Amino acid sequence: MAGILTIVILTMTMSGGAMGGGVASAVARALGAGDVDRASALAAHALLIGICFGLTFMLGMLIFGPAVLRLLGGRGNVLSNATGYAQIFFGGAVLPWLMNTMAGILRGTGNMKLPSLMILNSAVCQIILGGTLGLGLGPIPQFGMRGVASGSLIAYLISIAVMAWYLFSGRARVIPTIRGLRVQRAMFADILKVGVVSCFSPLQSVLSISIFTHMLAGFGTAVLAGYGIGARLEFMLTSVAFAFGIASVPMIGMAIGAERIARARRIAWTAGFVSFVAVGAIGTLIAVFPDLWVNIFTGDPGVRAASRQYLSTAAPMYAFIGLAMSMYFSSQGAAKVLGPVLAQSARLAFIALGGWWLSVHDASAVNFFALAAASMAVLGLLSTSSVILTRWEPKRGTYAQVRPALSAIVD
Repeated sequence: MAGILTIVILTMTMSGGAMGGGVASAVARALGAGDVDRASALAAHALLIGICFGLTFMLGMLIFGPAVLRLLGGRGNVLSNATGYAQIFFGGAVLPWLMNTMAGILRGTGNMKLPSLMILNSAVCQIILGGTLGLGLGPIPQFGMRGVASGSLIAYLISIAVMAWYLFSGRARVIPTIRGLRVQRAMFADILKVGVVSCFSPLQSVLSISIFTHMLAGFGTAVLAGYGIGARLEFMLTSVAFAFGIASVPMIGMAIGAERIARARRIAWTAGFVSFVAVGAIGTLIAVFPDLWVNIFTGDPGVRAASRQYLSTAAPMYAFIGLAMSMYFSSQGAAKVLGPVLAQSARLAFIALGGWWLSVHDASAVNFFALAAASMAVLGLLSTSSVILTRWEPKRGTYAQVRPALSAIVD
């Protein structure tokens, strides 16, 4: 599972937070401009995009998956099991893309409850179904890693069925225009100009962690494990920041569509402040009392010492990760996401160059921990600066000149 996990995470983050954010932004901006027909057409085009990207991931991993897994270090039985998981999971790669696309459509209408419940339901079902099929509980035969992957796909399918029923039954603010759909390049462009650029953010985030992990490997297992425990906290707090950030996408998108730029910026700064404080408070608490987190994972003295050192250095800086995440999603809502993505590029370069310099000068693991902390501050400050410097006013003629039908939402 560890061998394939990075690619699975990329699939989910690209389809959910990246392309899903692009979908939510486009739908919200259309609704903010009072153009429900455009929002419905965008929803249909979003489903086509989800299917196409899902098929691309499917073909790519079915053809090149074994080679990629070998490149990541898979050998023997580990490679065999990872390949089995990849064949099943990516054989159904359209399902997670469709699930997250539908969630993006619903979020674009302002509906946060149903997508959140469905993704929570999906997580719970994955544990139950994946465990049952993988381990062979009760009368169910043991399918191993293929069973774990099958459990995930079944869970996604359940969530898709519920959201599809909700969307096409007329209960949502938009109904995807399937019958008589006229495929339009402009509709694809409206989604992809945000979604495609956004996809580079999770890719660079994974690359940053991979590079840092590679650099720390030379200090031994204890230091690497200690960093891993700290990185798990970062992943968890990223999810907290995601919650605040993704909620700002439709609010900002509708305000932008209604040409209420000042309101859109107030929402962005409010979301950024709340995310910064919430994530920073948790990170600082763990920095002061690291054993609250470390005790969950290990009793090994060497690993505990490394974990405490990393958390005391880096955990207070998690606040900047929360701020950067919020700025990223706010920029999605405004359809101006390039700045935060370039900030992520700057962080990646900062880690690579800084790590090289430290390696040349025989620095200690503590110095590398300080580099990780500094890179978080770089990301947060640059992301915020990009929002300050970027104009959010839409181009003239982007939407039809109609009175915003959802003014009650943005007032």
